[in-house]
Amino acid sequence: MKRKILITGGAGFLGSHLCDLFIKKDYRVVCVDNLITGTKKNIKHLLKESRFEFIKHDVTKYMAIKGRIDYVLHFASPASPIDYLKFPIKTLKVGSLGTHNALGLAKAKRAKFLLASTSEVYGDPKVHPQKESYWGHVNTIGPRGVYDEAKRFAEAITMAYHRTHKIDAKIARIFNTYGERMRLNDGRAIPAFIGQALKGRALTVFGKGTQTRSFCYIDDLVSGLDRLMKSKINTPINLGNPNEMDIKKLAALIIEITGSKSKLSYKPLPTDDPKVRQPDIALARKVLRWKPEVGLEKGLARTIDWFQKGLS
Repeated sequence: MKRKILITGGAGFLGSHLCDLFIKKDYRVVCVDNLITGTKKNIKHLLKESRFEFIKHDVTKYMAIKGRIDYVLHFASPASPIDYLKFPIKTLKVGSLGTHNALGLAKAKRAKFLLASTSEVYGDPKVHPQKESYWGHVNTIGPRGVYDEAKRFAEAITMAYHRTHKIDAKIARIFNTYGERMRLNDGRAIPAFIGQALKGRALTVFGKGTQTRSFCYIDDLVSGLDRLMKSKINTPINLGNPNEMDIKKLAALIIEITGSKSKLSYKPLPTDDPKVRQPDIALARKVLRWKPEVGLEKGLARTIDWFQKGLS
């Protein structure tokens, strides 16, 4: 029988690319999404595929899936500041109740489990670059805390299921990722800058633009997730591109690649916005034999081309 994989949040940016990957690898794929931030457009090309099944469902509610499942990948969650500030309680519920339900399904099916965690568990870090051993610096009651703490709880319950129920669980701490199928209006830097540049508008930079991020192209990330899923490691592992860049330079690069005449517009820095963000991927290099391969300019060119086609 073909291996069967269930992906929560499968109609989202990351989830839909994972659906593509595992269909290509000849898995049977069950995509579960309530479409709050995901869209069926991301999986439209898969709907007629016999090995693909879409289930519209809120994972904070009990999931009853018939038949065997080999892997459960939990990617359901609002993931951009605009989304989790708009849906703070739903973000907390999907990180807690949703993770609990996904783990319960994995336990019942004796499936391997992979949690999509985030670099946001490190908060506004005091350690740079961030290693998996760093416990983080998070404002639990700040506006971003709903996402940060949801993911930190998700990690805690995943490890509890691993230790108590012996579930083969993996935790991916995902750093900033970009690529095709991002939403222009999701509030993250790359789609926001691309949309503004293509429309000839000023690019909105928060603060002085000196805060740094590290951007990983989607193809590299899904490759890392695939390797992690098949690995023997059960503790959190960073997945991201260690090449660090400040936001102002990113904006200038996008203006250059698009050929836009846009300028920069500065606005106040949001509350608790991290000043630095750079993954230490030594563990991923050692355990997964993985590192990003797609350079930022190449990845941005592909992403910009995809957005241009959507706007034309």
